[in-house]
Amino acid sequence: MKRVYSAILEHHLDRYDQMIFLTGPRQVGKTTLVKSLLTERLAVYYNWDSLEDRKVIVLGYEAITKALNLDVLVAKKPVVIFDEIHKMAGWKNFLKGFYDTYKSQLQIIVTGSARLDVYQKGGDSLMGRYFLYHQYPFDVSECLRVEFPRTEIVSPQEIDDVTWTNLFNFGGFPEPFIRHDKMFLNQWQSLKHNQLFREDLRDLSKIRDVAQCELLASMLQHQATQLVNYSRLASHIRVSDYSVRTWMDTLRSLYYCFFVHPWSKNIPRSLLKEPKCYLWDWSLIADYGARVENFVACHLCKAVNLWRDIGLGNYGLHFLRDKDKNEVDFLVTKNDQPWIMVEVKSSCKASINQALYKFKERLGVEHVLQVAYDMPFINQDCFALDKPMIVPMKTFLSQMA
Repeated sequence: MKRVYSAILEHHLDRYDQMIFLTGPRQVGKTTLVKSLLTERLAVYYNWDSLEDRKVIVLGYEAITKALNLDVLVAKKPVVIFDEIHKMAGWKNFLKGFYDTYKSQLQIIVTGSARLDVYQKGGDSLMGRYFLYHQYPFDVSECLRVEFPRTEIVSPQEIDDVTWTNLFNFGGFPEPFIRHDKMFLNQWQSLKHNQLFREDLRDLSKIRDVAQCELLASMLQHQATQLVNYSRLASHIRVSDYSVRTWMDTLRSLYYCFFVHPWSKNIPRSLLKEPKCYLWDWSLIADYGARVENFVACHLCKAVNLWRDIGLGNYGLHFLRDKDKNEVDFLVTKNDQPWIMVEVKSSCKASINQALYKFKERLGVEHVLQVAYDMPFINQDCFALDKPMIVPMKTFLSQMA
């Protein structure tokens, strides 16, 4: 299946000179995506995990560009793709020198399963030389359209019931989603789990207690959508709070999970507590209600990161809670201002959350919605409503470009 990220990469390659840093979860389709460029542009691909490719890379810049014939004029700049190059010692200085030498003659794409953005801390010698893009699992919007997004919100479009059900049951990672086979999903999840804890964890971190970190990941499957209680988790695993915090950050860096933090600005008596935790693979969550909320969380997190990556603005994802026990599942901010407020329910029979009215008045939120999973699609613009209303989740998610 074609991905929206193809259009995003093409948009970048047609307009910008900066390197592309493409990061995202393992098995989300990054390698398949960048290799598709090999058929559309003059391009070469090198994977640091391949011994033969590694030999070429260590030979230096001329060996890498030999196949591109840079002395011949072409309509579009050729592309050099480096996969997992961040595992190479001194990789940042290597890329800096390569980019500075050849930026007028070719374009560079760097991909990695571990988060390339974890290396942005401190003095980044590559700053200004690359744009960072995140590739995430399929969502409703990407099942409906793969054009380059020009705006955040689009007209509603109905997703067919089979695709909707498969997406919810099998997750958005390409292989299990496309195959929609339960036995394959079980095998795929087992393989992905082993790769995460036997390879990725070793490559990115110095964690020695792998078995206990695995136990933490298993616990998160049962506690997804809840506030992260580090002390309670530490007590169950019998390690320190510090270890749990470190391991959680590592799991987040490896795209096993992500955090949604509370929004406190302009909220009297707000509760400044720990974040909520969600999993990128919502098919791991057995509890139906938790999976529904996690399903929406992944859509919103993907949307705000995509909008930010392509330059539409600065977006954030939060939740709302105050000391009076008023709570709303999600708040999307735009340029640091409250913009979209979303309450998630499994059933359309649930009454509307009164906290939506309270927080709308306090924060002046433009769009306030309660989305219901079991509500049939309605071909009406959710974002044209002028008051909090219960709307179909299918309609709402289809409008998030």
